[in-house]
Amino acid sequence: MFMESAPVERLLESLRRLPGVGRKTAERYALQLLTLPLEISDEFSQAVLAARKAIDWCPTCKNLTDIMPCAVCRDEKRDRTTICVVERPTAVLALEKGGGYKGLYHVLHGVLNPLEGIGPEALQIDALVDRVRNQGIKEIIIATNTTAEGEVTALYLARRMAEFDITTTRIAHGVPMGGGLEYADEVTLARALEGRLPL
Repeated sequence: MFMESAPVERLLESLRRLPGVGRKTAERYALQLLTLPLEISDEFSQAVLAARKAIDWCPTCKNLTDIMPCAVCRDEKRDRTTICVVERPTAVLALEKGGGYKGLYHVLHGVLNPLEGIGPEALQIDALVDRVRNQGIKEIIIATNTTAEGEVTALYLARRMAEFDITTTRIAHGVPMGGGLEYADEVTLARALEGRLPL
């Protein structure tokens, strides 16, 4: 059967790399992609390649961007003494949509997870420490998700920031336990930022 052919199996494995995509979902996506007219499939693949080639990490905050440094890091109107630390670029999008935060960001690109072999060296923590050491930062707002891994990461960051003369805060838990920032509404995010507490 065609679903067991090498090219389709390769497509399925590629789709399964996306978050939340298991075998059944990958098969459904693959069937949809395989039934598109060839010119639309080609257009789709070219759009993915073009976007991937145009987007890279900001050298400062590690967020995704098409300009170096990113628009947030370039914006002189932002509070350049405050950094909000998040797990993923999707959290930056959610916070920016809320409009309540006017400081800078730092994207870790994950959380600590010893069971999966993800230690501090796998995240953008050293880059954050360099920013705090060299950029006159006065406050770090830790906005990792309220999962077990997010909490462990927050505690680790608080300990690392203790060596500096800065304030380290954690966003208030208006964000649901076990939920991600990207799924919270703007009001909840704004209140969570306003109600942050020292660690």
